[in-house]
Amino acid sequence: MSNSITKVTKAIFPNTTNHYDTLFGGTALQWMDEAAFITATRYSRQKMVTVSSDKIDFNKAIPAGTIVELVGEIVRIGKTSLEVRVDVFTEEMYSENREKSISGNFTMVAIDENKDPITIK
Repeated sequence: MSNSITKVTKAIFPNTTNHYDTLFGGTALQWMDEAAFITATRYSRQKMVTVSSDKIDFNKAIPAGTIVELVGEIVRIGKTSLEVRVDVFTEEMYSENREKSISGNFTMVAIDENKDPITIK
């Protein structure tokens, strides 16, 4: 399972921010879903889709001009689904300061060629 841990790093540029000059929540959710998808796919090596996201906590606004690291890790394995926890850490570009800003869980389901749920191998 440790081989499926996924880390994605992004810079917060103006095109990803809202009118408060912080990361737009929709962009954060998109990045988190992508990290969850990659994590689930790396674990199962099967076609995976998102069926739900749960309890997304936006604990700290992420300002423009920072770096974020998204870390996806599997926290539960079911018959046809996986639960992936994604944490988003914010780093200042020119210091060692790092803190968790967002976290959430995503449920991913393995599907066949007809898009029907199948058993995770």
